[in-house]
Amino acid sequence: MTGTGTVAPPMTTTTLASPARDSSRLLGFSSRRSAALVMVYALLVMACVFSLIRAGDFSFGRKPWENLKTTAAELSTPSVLKLWFGDPKLEYKADDGRVLRTEDEREREAKFLRGLLEAIWTTFKIATLGSLLAAVLGAPLGFLSARNMHVPGAFAWLARRVLDVCRSIHTLVFGLLIVGIIGLGPMAGILAIALHSMGTWGKLYAESIETLDMRPLEAVRATGATPVQVFLFAVWPALLPNFISNHLYVWEYNMRDSTVLGLIGAGGLGLLVSEAVSLFQWGRLATLLIAIVLMVVAFDAVSRRVRAALL
Repeated sequence: MTGTGTVAPPMTTTTLASPARDSSRLLGFSSRRSAALVMVYALLVMACVFSLIRAGDFSFGRKPWENLKTTAAELSTPSVLKLWFGDPKLEYKADDGRVLRTEDEREREAKFLRGLLEAIWTTFKIATLGSLLAAVLGAPLGFLSARNMHVPGAFAWLARRVLDVCRSIHTLVFGLLIVGIIGLGPMAGILAIALHSMGTWGKLYAESIETLDMRPLEAVRATGATPVQVFLFAVWPALLPNFISNHLYVWEYNMRDSTVLGLIGAGGLGLLVSEAVSLFQWGRLATLLIAIVLMVVAFDAVSRRVRAALL
């Protein structure tokens, strides 16, 4: 061929095969790595089972099926049914047959349900205010720990460690510590929820920042904008949908978590659950479990609608 142009080398079989060969090599490496991870996990499971067997703890106790049937039978009759089918003249008798007192079972259950509504409201307050406080505390730490924000290393390291510590300590442990400091009541539950959820919230916030497209941020910086202006006009609008989604997720999780804080004196549904278990009132416990499930399902449905409307 004449002229000044260059002739492209012909594509050989080796040239065509090299991408396929590279792809197959990568797939082979990925499959070997996955197999190795599965093997490690299987060994961990086997070690756990062997340890339980060796300690004599790999057991379901005596008569597990009979105990299961008995418990299921007792839980199958929620106490809320007494509101309609309870005995209006329930008699309590002594061993000799004397009637000690008479009670309206329906009125007693109605009084319990009024207390249940108050406990649900207390649990909602604990979860709501605790989640909000977690967002206020976790957002700055999440921003500092995001790798693409180029925060000085010491500050980023400290922020990540604080979030790790908060996630590592369970809400109940925080609750026990705070109850010992400020005493019983919903405020202890709010602070316990906030301190634990701060770790989760901050990590989710940092991951949202790390997934940002940095080109709009650089464009805003190129105009001479200050860091605050970059955050307000480039970072925040891009983060807002994830911010709302993450907050709803943490809030929903805390609705479940706050139901057990009453076990340590933080009030709410957990206190009623503790009383029902202590007094072996399985019908009351069944009513409480139904209330917890309905509350969580209702909140989940509302949060899904909000996510769908905003995202």
